[in-house]
Amino acid sequence: MKQLKLTGMPEPRTTAEDNLRERRILMGLAHEWDLACQYLEENLRHRLPKPSFRLADTCSRLGQWSPERREISLSRHLVENHPWDEVREVLRHETAHQLADTLLGSAGQPPHGPAFQKACLMLRADPAASASRRSLHKRIQSREADRNGARRRIQKLLSLAQSANLHEAEAAMLKAHDLMTRHHLDALQLKKRDFVSRFLGSPALRHFRESYFLANLLQDYYFVQCIWVSAFVLEKGKPGRVLEIAGTHANVAHAAYVFDFIRRFTARQWTVYGQGRRLKRSQQSDFAVGIIAGFRSKLEKALVTGTAPQTLALVKAGDPQLSRYLHHRHPHTRSIQRGGVRQDPVVYEDGCELGRELVIARGIGHTAKPSRRRLPPTGV
Repeated sequence: MKQLKLTGMPEPRTTAEDNLRERRILMGLAHEWDLACQYLEENLRHRLPKPSFRLADTCSRLGQWSPERREISLSRHLVENHPWDEVREVLRHETAHQLADTLLGSAGQPPHGPAFQKACLMLRADPAASASRRSLHKRIQSREADRNGARRRIQKLLSLAQSANLHEAEAAMLKAHDLMTRHHLDALQLKKRDFVSRFLGSPALRHFRESYFLANLLQDYYFVQCIWVSAFVLEKGKPGRVLEIAGTHANVAHAAYVFDFIRRFTARQWTVYGQGRRLKRSQQSDFAVGIIAGFRSKLEKALVTGTAPQTLALVKAGDPQLSRYLHHRHPHTRSIQRGGVRQDPVVYEDGCELGRELVIARGIGHTAKPSRRRLPPTGV
């Protein structure tokens, strides 16, 4: 009998590439589970059995811990369409459910009862991560502090920084930065403030020199603290590192905006600068580091000349509350030296010249969301 072919039927979804990609995602979840358990005391860490991991096609829940199957499942939509720090946040939430159910005696308690809250504290997990439909990054944007209308005034100044007149644009940007500084110093007087952490960029096996210089710029001038943390690189199937920043919701949102703005500016300028030239990757780093150094010199000059000595001392002193938050979140840290030696001083100086003219313009959240994209294919 002749076999009939059906037309208009969808192709099978399961391919070798899809299978490889899913395996790497599950490997990444297992890696993140191991990292979370490093926060636990040794006796608890050895007694907590490693669960199995699964991607669920349902979108009704971001994640779920199943004690019967000893399994943590995460929404496929979540892991395929959101940045890795949001995936990690939900995973830690479900790991807290596992810890509370397995070792902390949560029987008879509500799902988010005392045992679960204790587990979240031990794992540095967000008790609301899996219950909320709003992503980590959206929560950061929506919870920015706006005391006395400071945020609105900063937004207005950054919009004025779009002026075609370079001097007017620069004056508006520096005035916005001065307002941010004074707003931050006022907030330091509060006895208790809420802090949050998020990734900038994507996890990678290697980060170029300019990434470290940009992290230092954010830490020195935008009232956040930066740390390089372990995170799984899905497209490579290996653990790597990513930059994490911590601070108040408003400061984290603004620092993330500056991070993306400078990276886009640098990429555009390098495309123009490199036309018709045969330049090396090391020279691209020289160029990018120069832009950051030039912009840093402008911020430093404005801070020193426009700030009273006692206020400048407070800015330089840092934020003790934020330091305590970061120490709780990452109790075992070490300092690393990165930077390397410039290879091409001419390219570096050309970058510096552009950096001294760089103006951070527009308002927070007015640009594309570079981190919110579908995870890259893993067939590499």
